[in-house]
Amino acid sequence: MNALPSSAAFSRTAPLVDPFGRAVTYIRVSVTDRCDFRCVYCMSEDMTFLPKRDVLTLEEIDRLCSAFIEVGTRKIRITGGEPLVRRGIMTLFRSLSRHLQSGRLEELTLTTNGSQLARFAGELADCGVKRVNVSLDTLDPRRFKAITRWGDFDQVLAGIDAAQKARLAIKINVVALKGVNDDEFGDIVAWAHGCGIDVSFIEVMPLGEIEAARFDQYLPLTHVRAGLAERFGLEDITYRTGGPARYARVRETGGLVGFITPLTHNFCEGCNRVRITCTGTLYMCLGQEDCADLREPLRSSEADDRLYAALQSAIARKPKGHDFVIDRNTQRPAVARHMSVTGG
Repeated sequence: MNALPSSAAFSRTAPLVDPFGRAVTYIRVSVTDRCDFRCVYCMSEDMTFLPKRDVLTLEEIDRLCSAFIEVGTRKIRITGGEPLVRRGIMTLFRSLSRHLQSGRLEELTLTTNGSQLARFAGELADCGVKRVNVSLDTLDPRRFKAITRWGDFDQVLAGIDAAQKARLAIKINVVALKGVNDDEFGDIVAWAHGCGIDVSFIEVMPLGEIEAARFDQYLPLTHVRAGLAERFGLEDITYRTGGPARYARVRETGGLVGFITPLTHNFCEGCNRVRITCTGTLYMCLGQEDCADLREPLRSSEADDRLYAALQSAIARKPKGHDFVIDRNTQRPAVARHMSVTGG
C-alpha cells in the first residue's frame, strides 16, 4: 500500500475518475469474510477467518459508503463471504436506505448464497432493495452439496421463494465448472426463466489457494454459449445492469442470459467498479494486488478529510485492466487472496 498523501491536495467532493477517464460510480462492499458454505472454487474447506478487531464495524461501513456517495457513487452492492451471516446486518441496510430515499443513491443490491434469504427477504425489500443476485451452480441437491460442502439446497430454494414473495427481482449466478455442472446449463436456464428469473454464467477466476487445480475447473463461456445455442435461440442485446455481464435474450422464454468472462473476453474497458473488503481495504481492480487502506483514516479521525484524500489517491492508481491467466503452466492463482476476502 502506498503512503497516504496530504488531504490538502484533494477536493472533498471531487468525483472519482481514474487515469483512463472512467468514473467510479459503483462499489462492492464486503461486510464479512465468513460464509456458511465452503464452495470448492471459492474457499478451502479449512478456512482461517479474520479476527473481529480487524473487521470494520457496521457503523464504519456506513460511514465509508456515505463518503463514496459524496464523491459520485450511485450503486452499492453488499457482498461477503455471505453478507447475511453478519450479525446485525439489517441495521446497515436500514441506515443506507436513507441515501435511496434522498435520491443520492440509485440502487442498493446484494449478492448472497441464498441460505438466509427466507429470514431477511422482507426486511431487505422494506429497506429499498429491489433485486438480489443468488449464487446457485446446480439444480441437483447431491451435486449442490458436493460443490458447497456445507450448503442446504432446499434452504436456498426457500430463500429464492421468499425473495420472490417479497417482490425482489432475482438473478441466478452460475459458476461454470468443467466436468461438474456443465451438463445442466440448459436446464438451469429453462428452470430459472420458468420462474421469471434471469441467469448469468461466470468463468471461474484464479483467486486464492484451493484444493483443486484451477485449470481443471475452468470452462470458457464460449463453450457454454455454444451449448446453450444448440437448445435456445440467443439474441444479443445492449441491456446492462452496471456490472460486467453481457446479455442475450432467449427467444423461447423471453428471459435473459448473461455471460461474465474475465478470462476469454475481459470487461475492463468500461470498468466503473471498485471493491472494499470487510477490513476496509480498497482494491481498485479485482485481478491486481495494489490496494489502499481505508480503515486507518476511518479510525484515526472523526473528520473525513483524510478518508477523501485516500480515495482520490487510490483511484488515481486504478489500472487499465487485470491479468487473469489459467493454463496448465500457471498453477498458482493470479492473486493470493480468496474471493471471499475481496468480496463478490
